[in-house]
Amino acid sequence: MRGKRFGTGLSLAAGALAVCGLAFAPTAAAVDPGTATVNADCGSYGGGDATLTATQSGTSATITLKTSSVTAPVSIGRDSLVSQLTMVKAGGGTVVFKGTKNPAMSTGDALEVGPLTGTVASGDSLEAYGGTLKVTAFGFITITCTATGPQAPGPFVFD
Repeated sequence: MRGKRFGTGLSLAAGALAVCGLAFAPTAAAVDPGTATVNADCGSYGGGDATLTATQSGTSATITLKTSSVTAPVSIGRDSLVSQLTMVKAGGGTVVFKGTKNPAMSTGDALEVGPLTGTVASGDSLEAYGGTLKVTAFGFITITCTATGPQAPGPFVFD
């Protein structure tokens, strides 16, 4: 009987620890929507639909952008593009996402940059329309893209 009580006590203790661990575990912040589409004009480099994907961890957020409307004119090495995405904040102001992250791209591949990192506050509502994306390759070729209308299904709202 003594072994059975010991096993039961051990099980209860493990269960209590698991519940405490869940209670004190950091919660994952959510972005709504997690993915949005925007139509962008990139001047002589092209334009069309681009997909933006946002994530959040506390006040740190990332956005990745991919578009087949703008393609790599030459092979581009991994993490060799310098990118800056400026998003417009509801109520005024902007939030800038920066980074040098990108996959390796062969000639003709869809342009993809990110994750680009930025700082957000709870309740921030960010929209690509009115902002810009600047991508610099090889230190001297800069592509500037602007949205031609609001992103769909709507702005990113951060927890």
